[in-house]
Amino acid sequence: MRTGLLSAFPFLAMAVVGAADMTGGPGIGLQPMMALGPAFAGLTGGKRRTAAVGALALVLTVALSFYNDQFGERRGNATLISVAGVSVAALVATAMRQRREAELANVRSIAEAAQRVLLRPVPRSAGRLRVAVSYTSAVAEARIGGDLYEVVTSPHGVRVIIGDVQGKGLEAVETAAVVLGAFREAAYDESDLPAVGERLERALDRHLLGEKFVTAVLVEVEHSERPRTATLLNFGHPAPLAVRHDGSVHFAEPPRRCLPLGLGLHGSEPPFPHQVPFAPGDQLLLYTDGVTEARDADNHFYPLDQRAHLLKDPDPEGALEAVHQDIEEHVRSPLNDDAAMLLLRYRNFRAGPEPATTEDQQVEPTS
Repeated sequence: MRTGLLSAFPFLAMAVVGAADMTGGPGIGLQPMMALGPAFAGLTGGKRRTAAVGALALVLTVALSFYNDQFGERRGNATLISVAGVSVAALVATAMRQRREAELANVRSIAEAAQRVLLRPVPRSAGRLRVAVSYTSAVAEARIGGDLYEVVTSPHGVRVIIGDVQGKGLEAVETAAVVLGAFREAAYDESDLPAVGERLERALDRHLLGEKFVTAVLVEVEHSERPRTATLLNFGHPAPLAVRHDGSVHFAEPPRRCLPLGLGLHGSEPPFPHQVPFAPGDQLLLYTDGVTEARDADNHFYPLDQRAHLLKDPDPEGALEAVHQDIEEHVRSPLNDDAAMLLLRYRNFRAGPEPATTEDQQVEPTS
C-alpha cells in the first residue's frame, strides 16, 4: 500500500498544485511547488517513469505560466528552471538508486550462494530419522551469520552438530566454515563423538586467535533397528530440548559444564559424552541461544519448554515453522541474534499426549 501511495503521489501533488494555482490566481504563487512531482518520482519506478513525470511537470508549469501571464517573465522563468533542475536531479537519483538496488541484489545472491555452500540443506531423512531445520539470520540482508548446523550419515550412525560462533560478521562466517568443514570429515571418519570433538578442537586451534570460541552440541543416533538412546557431547551449548512420546519435556543437560570449542586445548577437561532416552515417538530439538534469548516487549525470554506442544505437527518442517512463528509473535520485532533450530524425530513419528506444563512437572532450566 505504501508503495502504491508513493507511486501515485507525484501525480496527485501536481494535480493539487495545478488546481490550487488556477483557483487562487497568479497572486497565490504555487507554481514552484510543481517540482514536488519529479522530486517524489525518484523514490519509486525507473528512469523512464521519472523522466516522464519531469516532462509532465514542465508541461504543466509552462501551461500555468501562460495562464498566469508569467511566461517569459523573470518569475515564470525561475519557476521553469527550478522544475527542470529538480527533474534532472530526480533522474540522476533514480539512476543511482537502481544501481544500488542492482548491487544489493548481487550481494544477496552471493550471500545465498554462500549459505548453500556453508549451510547446505540438511537431508529430510537420515538413517531412521526425519530431520528439519529452521534458520533466521539477525542480518536480514546477509541471510547468513554465525550459527551453524549439519547432519552426516556415517557408518557409525547419524551424527549432528549445531553451534554458535562468538562474534558477528564475516569473521564469524569464516569460523563457522572451519567448524563445518572439520565436522563433515570427522563425523564420517572417527569412531566416536569424543574423537570428532578432538578433530574440531584441533581445527579451531589452528584458526582462532585470542579467546574466540564456538559453543556446540554433537549428537549421535546409531543405525540400530530400534535405538533407545542418543549420545550427546556438549561444548558449552544450550542443552537440547527432549520431548518424550508420553508428553514429558526436559532439557538434556550434560553431567557437567565444559568449555566451548576453541578453548578446550588450554588445559581443561573435554566434555563427557552422555546419553538421553530417544525411542520411537521421541523428539530432540537442537537450537542456538538466539531462540531462548529472544525477548518480548517486557524483556521476558522465550519460554521454549512451554512451547513443546507446537512440535506435535506430523510434518517436522511444519512443527519448526509453528515454533518460528511463535517466536516472531513473542518478539514482535526483528531478532537481535541469529536463531537456528534443528529437529530430530523418527520417520514413523506419532504425536503423543499433550506435553505437560511447567506447573505439572519439574523442568531443568537452560544455562
